[in-house]
Amino acid sequence: MTGLDLKDKRILVTGGAGFLGRQVVRELCEAGADEQKITVVRSREYDLRSMEACQKVVQNQDVIVHLAAHVGGIGLNREKPGELFYDNLMMGVQLIHAAYQAGVEKFVCVGTICAYPKFTPVPFKEDDLWNGYPEETNAPYGVAKKALLVQLQSYRQQYGFNGVYLLPVNLYGPDDNFDPRSSHVIPALIRKVHEAQVRGDKQLPVWGDGSPSREFLYVDDAARGIVMATQFYDEADAVNLGTNYEITIRDLVELICELMGFEGEIVWETDQPNGQPRRCLDTERAKEKFGFTAQMEFKQGLKNTIDWYRQHAE
Repeated sequence: MTGLDLKDKRILVTGGAGFLGRQVVRELCEAGADEQKITVVRSREYDLRSMEACQKVVQNQDVIVHLAAHVGGIGLNREKPGELFYDNLMMGVQLIHAAYQAGVEKFVCVGTICAYPKFTPVPFKEDDLWNGYPEETNAPYGVAKKALLVQLQSYRQQYGFNGVYLLPVNLYGPDDNFDPRSSHVIPALIRKVHEAQVRGDKQLPVWGDGSPSREFLYVDDAARGIVMATQFYDEADAVNLGTNYEITIRDLVELICELMGFEGEIVWETDQPNGQPRRCLDTERAKEKFGFTAQMEFKQGLKNTIDWYRQHAE
């Protein structure tokens, strides 16, 4: 498979200092990119909600991988829907436009599984993306990110701009965000179980009723998929990145408790929201178009994440 030779490319990675971004930078180097030619944008240096900042960072770049996002779990989405909509829309729209104006060769945009409709036939196929409104708790974030797909497709049509759009499922792995105010389900549960064990609690309260299902992609696999798409995918259609393995929240909680040795009672807080009923991706397009399949077995990935957290927990 011949694709984009990264060796001499100047590559900008927004969000490159984050959980996923660090792995993407590592994978880019493994795929032949020169580390000296990779620029990582940090929010404290450049506020990408500003057009001026976007215009500065895209200058003299050949490839842009846009990972930067303002993101969190159900709690943050309920608390700050306006902020999540505005920040993600403005960062993406202006960066894409500035990249087009600057003559950037390729733009890789990482979207979100939250863009899918609340009720989507399982497994989610990319062609179902527009068949309904996203789940209410994270719709503002999902719609903002989905607008970037429309922008890339319209810029491709009108200007011949090579922008691709990827839809990774929920990520997890070592070095994830374990902050309870903004973390996603796996790091949130690992921290919750660990702290319950430290306190000697006999009960573990968990939001919802445990019935929703989720799919999780190990961060190393996600980074490899993003880099493979950077090298080998040049089409307008969105592409899922996932494992095609679905687990209920109830089974997930029980598995984490088992791996961590927590023997107390799980108490389901059924007055709290469940989120989207089911999430599982059809992963055929990524396999067919650029040869990506996930490699990490889920239980092993969880063990790696738990081990990392226990080593780094205060």
